[in-house]
Parts: sequence; C-alpha cells; structure tokens
Amino acid sequence: MPQATPKLNAFPVFMRVEGEAVGIVGGGEEALAKARLLAQSSAVLRIVSDAASADLLAFIAETGATYIADAYDAAHLAGAVMVFAASGNEALDRRVAGDARRLGIPVNAVDRPELCDFFTPALVNRAPVAIAIGTEGAGPVLAQMLRSRIDRMLAPSLGPLAALAASFRGAAEKLLPKGNARRRFWSDFFGGAPARAVEAGELSQAHDAAVGLLLSNEPASGHIALVGAGPGAEDLLTLRAHRLLMEADVIVHDALVPEAIVAMGRRDAERLPVGKRKGCHSKSQAEINTLLVELGHAGKRVVRLKSGDPLVFGRAGEEMAALRDAGVAYEVVPGVTAAFAAAADFELPLTLRGVSSSMVFTTGHDLKGNSLPDWAKLAISGATVAVYMGRSVAAEVAGRLIEAGLSPDTAVAVVENASLANRRRFHGTLADLPSLEARADLSGPVMTIIGDAVAGANFERSEPLAAHRQESVARAAAQGVSQ
Repeated sequence: MPQATPKLNAFPVFMRVEGEAVGIVGGGEEALAKARLLAQSSAVLRIVSDAASADLLAFIAETGATYIADAYDAAHLAGAVMVFAASGNEALDRRVAGDARRLGIPVNAVDRPELCDFFTPALVNRAPVAIAIGTEGAGPVLAQMLRSRIDRMLAPSLGPLAALAASFRGAAEKLLPKGNARRRFWSDFFGGAPARAVEAGELSQAHDAAVGLLLSNEPASGHIALVGAGPGAEDLLTLRAHRLLMEADVIVHDALVPEAIVAMGRRDAERLPVGKRKGCHSKSQAEINTLLVELGHAGKRVVRLKSGDPLVFGRAGEEMAALRDAGVAYEVVPGVTAAFAAAADFELPLTLRGVSSSMVFTTGHDLKGNSLPDWAKLAISGATVAVYMGRSVAAEVAGRLIEAGLSPDTAVAVVENASLANRRRFHGTLADLPSLEARADLSGPVMTIIGDAVAGANFERSEPLAAHRQESVARAAAQGVSQ
C-alpha cells in the first residue's frame, strides 16, 4: 500500500486586507508584536486598550494606526476583517474570541491556540512577494529559523523585480503567444538583464531592458558571472553566488572547487570542468577564455566558479579582458579567499595593532627568481605574508626570506584544506618551514601565513612543525651513518 500523504490541520491562505480594518485588542508586548507584523501590510490597524504601553503608543504615533483608548467592548470589532486578541489576560482574550466568532470575524488569540481560527505565520517580506511559513504546532522557534534561512536565500531586489514583472504582465500576455515565446520572455526577465539591473538598483535600466526583451525576437544575450567559490566549505559561499548557481545554464568550474559546491547549482545545468592542478591542466587559459566567449555568444547564463576569490590568483583578469573584447556581459562575485579562511581556522589576526598593519598575498613561486620581489621588503618591515600553493617550494621561500633579513624565529602558521572539516593545522617558525617539502601526506591545498602577527594565533589544535623537522633531521643522520 502506498504511504498516505500527511494532511494539513490548517490550510494556508492569503487574506486581502488593503484598506480593511484589522483589530488588535491589548496594550502590551503581545499587541505590539502583532501590530508590527500587520504594519507590513496595507491594512488599517485598530488598536484597543485602556492601558497601552509607552512602546505601543510610540508605534501608534509613528504609523498612524487608529487608537481606541478605552476598555474593550465588542462594538470595537465592528467592520474588522480579522481580530487579534493580544491582551495577555486569558479571560479578556476568551471574551474577544467569543465576540469575534459571534460577529463572524476570524480571530487569533496570542499563545492560546485553542481559541484561534487562524495562525500567524513567520513572514518573509519581499513585497509584493510574500512567503508565509507555518509549522502546525512545531513551535514558533522552528518557524523563525526557517524564515531566517529563506530570508537569506532571497535577494532583497526580489520585491522591486516582482513589481516590475507585474507592470509587464498585461503587455506580455497581449504581445506574446502562449507557450515557448512567453516562457522565454519570463525566463530571460527573471534571469537576465532586467533582474541584474534591478539588483544593481538601476530601475530605469531594468525597465528598458524588459521593453527590449518584449519587443525583440532575438534570443537573450549571454552573461558570465566570475564567482568565487570560497576555500571549500559550502556555507562560506556568498548568497549572491548561490543565487547565480541556481539560475545558471552552464557551470564552468576549476578542479579545486569541491563537488558539493558545484552540486549547489541548478540540477539541469551543464557542468564543464576546466580545472588546473599542479602538473595536470585539462584546459589552457586561452581555451577557457574561448569557451566563455562562445557560451556568452550562445546566450547562456554561465557561472565561472573559481576557488577562493576570482581576483586573487584566479586569472580573472585574462578572462575579463577576453569577455570585454568579445562584447560579452559579465560580473564578478567575490569569494572568501584561502588566506582569510586559514586565518579563521587559526583564530589568527592578519593585522595586529602595533605589530602588523599591512598584508601581502603571494605564491611561493614568486621567490624562485634571481631577485627578490618588491613585497619582500614589506615582509621584513613587519607585514603579514600569505603564501598560496607554497608547500613544494617551502624551503626556498624560507631561505630567501631569511637571506633577505627576516628573522628565522618569525612565526609561521600552515593550514591544509582551510575551512574544511578535514583541515590540518601546523605552527612553528620560518626556520621550521622547509620541513613542509618532505610532507608527502599533505595532498590538499596548503596555505602558509608568515609574520609577527601569527604569534597571536590559537595553536591549541595545531601540530608543531619542529617535531617533523627533528624527525627529518634524525632520519637523514641515520641514513648517513648507514652509508
């Protein structure tokens, strides 16, 4: 037998309240909470209390709600489309509920579900779009948690975008036949230039873009979003990045972007791995540039997922230049770069008053040339240095910096797989750093942070690099004796 679908004990509806009276009986916190909730609508609030609190009186003065400063009487409910019994007094709330039912008015009694004809949901307001969340007795805490989660998922621009869509509904139904043409218009409206313009606050430009879509027979132009996927943890992805992933036709992603983040995209989106790992490049940068231009010219909405932040060692500059030259629209969505994630894993202040007031982002390969790069002087003068992809050249990094004058005792923090559950943390000094090269067990991306500010980190969950360094020295000495 198939399992029966659970039945709802309360059926969710939206009640029209524009210009209608809504009664609230009570003068304390419960009444104020309901008044604030109802103030998000265009209802006319009628608040009845002979002892309203100062906060409620201030709310009434601010919003222009109708205030009846009198002891409650059933006549105060006349003409209301709904009533809230919010006095905090059980006897009075029961009286209000009974009067409302006798008058045929739906009633809600705060914290007294047995007296309620309806329940107030947790509300996500993106007027004219509203999402109401009810939990059927599971409690207001769960409803508020769900409301908070949904609120974060929805762009603040959703309301203005919905209002703009409403203004075009009649024209779309008049000018576009039912079926593919109309569906394509709305798909391009909510996922294309009009939506992007509204999100940027350019309402006039959004209106013009919508008119262009309505009058054009051409397919929508493509758009490329260069998106920072962050250091690896899914919950460090930005809300904007998540929304773009959910709208994407194609997801072009690097090898270091975890599958869990790629999977956050639209289920039917095409996924194209173009990743680069050390010694294994699936596509050259020129090929990636060409691919992005081709997808843009084909009218695709593309998310180009890059590990960390696209503007930090992500070669975004080359991709942006190619897209500009080809006339393809694009945007950049920042992500949490690995240096920040590694610092958070160590509770490490990257800048510290009186110790370090500047930062350097670099790769270990910057120190492989014959001359020191300009930033080395900053390191010697106290800047915090974040070294990306530096495990295989750790000895060279340490040696060159020590030769340049940086103290061998300068503090060092190392994180493998920053932000992830399987991260590993190590600490020591610049003199200990060369031991990283011998660590074949470090297969994930490694971030190294060097500087006096590192001494302020929390090393309780970290392994000392010196221990491995001493083991390496002992093994080398033993091998020398045996030979």
